[in-house]
Amino acid sequence: MNGRKNIAVTLGFALSLSLLASALTVFMVSHYYSRLQFNLLNSVCREILEQEPETKGLILAALKEYMTEGDSGTMNPDILSSFGYRISDFTALSIGTGILFAVAGFLFGALLLCLTFLYRNKKESLRIQALTNYLEQVNMGKAVILSASGEDDFSKLEDEIYKTVTFLYQTKDAAVQAKNHFAENLSNIAHQIKTPITAISLSVQMMKRDCGGNYPGQVEKQLLRLTHLEEALLVLSRLDAGTLLLKQDETDVFTMLVLAADNLQELLTESGTVMDIPELGEMAVTVDMDWTMEAIINLMKNCMEHNKGGTVHCSYAQNPLYTEILIWDEGNGFAREDLPHLFKRFYRGQNAGEGGIGIGLALSKEIIERQNGTIRARNMPDGGACFEIRFYYI
Repeated sequence: MNGRKNIAVTLGFALSLSLLASALTVFMVSHYYSRLQFNLLNSVCREILEQEPETKGLILAALKEYMTEGDSGTMNPDILSSFGYRISDFTALSIGTGILFAVAGFLFGALLLCLTFLYRNKKESLRIQALTNYLEQVNMGKAVILSASGEDDFSKLEDEIYKTVTFLYQTKDAAVQAKNHFAENLSNIAHQIKTPITAISLSVQMMKRDCGGNYPGQVEKQLLRLTHLEEALLVLSRLDAGTLLLKQDETDVFTMLVLAADNLQELLTESGTVMDIPELGEMAVTVDMDWTMEAIINLMKNCMEHNKGGTVHCSYAQNPLYTEILIWDEGNGFAREDLPHLFKRFYRGQNAGEGGIGIGLALSKEIIERQNGTIRARNMPDGGACFEIRFYYI
């Protein structure tokens, strides 16, 4: 509440009390004045009657001209009282009228006090609404300058809100810059890795031609790991920088799963793993087929590596809310302590395959979630690891 409002409330209280006091004063003064008149007339009439008893009729006739309607009252030893006159008979302001004035003054003062409080509450509500509207604009991303609305109890809150919002905007800008720098550095590292990979690859080709032994094979294996790492880092940098554009095309789920499995055919044959993809009817999702297929390949590959020589199963279904794709194996499943961390970058679980770099599942999660989807890892009731993908309708 500001100084002006305090003054208004104080004046309201003061005026209310003044009106009440004025009404009581008028009533008391009128009553006192009427009493004086009554005593004066009483003395005059007594003197006259003592001197001239025969003037009683004249006095009564004169007094009747000033009588007013009312109760007869009680008899007093005074002369006028014995004639049936009261104090109220000699004043235009009766006791009832005085009380009425007092009540009216009190009610008017109370009304003025209520209006003062209503005015104060209305002004406070407007200030709160203004601050609420400002915060709503901030939440919508509209950076506006909070205009000062005068010095009051809300001014300090207003200043603190503005300072906090300004700090949050600065923090957000710093975080975006840091993210962009990280993505840029990640991209630079990936490109720098590409150069030695190319040189080492050429050297391996020469070693294969001129040398024997298993050393070229081991070097080539590490080269493949570096190549996958370089490709994953490039994709991650594009995701972080927001430069990876994902198309939104209607894609048949069965076709997408079959194409993803075809890309793993060589690895499936080498490991003796079977891919089971039943045709469950036409079901479509609106996604970027190439990148979504890349995410599914990573999930299929993970199941294959943990279930070599077994079967990797796929299933899919639709309901009014989402399209669900399940990919699971018949292996030992995930370790319980690994489940909360499986989709973190560079995390490798207890049963991670040899040569893994811990990026595949993180990439899959990023790609799926950027297309209004979710992914969850769990263990099947009868054993085996399961990935549950859901694409929600927009």
